[in-house]
Amino acid sequence: MVQALAAARTAAAEGEVPVGAALVHDGEIIALAANAPRLLCDPTAHAEIRAIRAGARALGRDRLEDCDLYVTLEPCAMCAGAIAHARVRRLYYGASDPKGGAVEHGARFFAQPTCHHRPEVYGGIGEAEAAVLLRQFFTARR
Repeated sequence: MVQALAAARTAAAEGEVPVGAALVHDGEIIALAANAPRLLCDPTAHAEIRAIRAGARALGRDRLEDCDLYVTLEPCAMCAGAIAHARVRRLYYGASDPKGGAVEHGARFFAQPTCHHRPEVYGGIGEAEAAVLLRQFFTARR
């Protein structure tokens, strides 16, 4: 989570919402990504999606059933869908997102009967630091 938080700080420095993600395989980070929808002019360039894409390329496969994803903010519905489709083994996230999150809030994606894969989910990892980054980012924009 330390590396995901560093990626979130990078995103904030680039004017992006401070979210970072790290994909881990066999105890090694194989993909580290920061939010970049504005930078890449791509609404799907969330940190989770970027980390999943890079990790799948690194491993040469689309199924990541032996990988764990660390992300600084509760994933949205799009990212939860990508996590399920990639078959990520475990999801660790920092701050909860009552407005846009879809794991413990909103759609509760993994609890839906149409969800074919449910990772183990652990929230609140690095929550305080992730929440501070988000608060500072949005306070500066108001």
